[in-house]
Amino acid sequence: MAEPVTIARPYAEAAFKLAREKSNLAGWSDMLALLAAVAGDPRMRACISNPNLSRQQIENLILGIAGDKLDGLGRNFVQVLVQNGRLGLLPQIHALYEELRRGHEGVLEARIISALPISDEQTKQLVARLEAKYQRKVSARVEVDPGLIGGVRIVVGDKVIDATVRGRLDAMAAALTH
Repeated sequence: MAEPVTIARPYAEAAFKLAREKSNLAGWSDMLALLAAVAGDPRMRACISNPNLSRQQIENLILGIAGDKLDGLGRNFVQVLVQNGRLGLLPQIHALYEELRRGHEGVLEARIISALPISDEQTKQLVARLEAKYQRKVSARVEVDPGLIGGVRIVVGDKVIDATVRGRLDAMAAALTH
């Protein structure tokens, strides 16, 4: 059986194509974020997987909750997802859409993982350095992981910059055992 992300990809690409054609990338981001939140709610997931509810009832439920925040194309998108039994993929569709949007806009996604909370000023400095290094706009998401002991780990795509105490200890341990 195919992975959910594989099934979600064509829907995300279709949404991105529609958004780009209508010059509405931000609008589709908002619509997909809302739909992903609605479809990701545990009560809604129970409704979506309930065999006693018809597709029309599920569509009415989704559109009743989010319909006023969707344009015509967004409503049609929901209808296609319902008819194909793919509403449960909305979180993956939204994530893939955002990835396509960032690529189109030339924005790199960076995860900054720190042992301790870092200030907005420190985050801005790190982002500025990353933008200078990669010559692209960088969108950063900051996470705290006390297991790092100290320092930061920055993940940009498949590149990892490890300036943590944990990383240095691991490197020293590896050097001593080899």
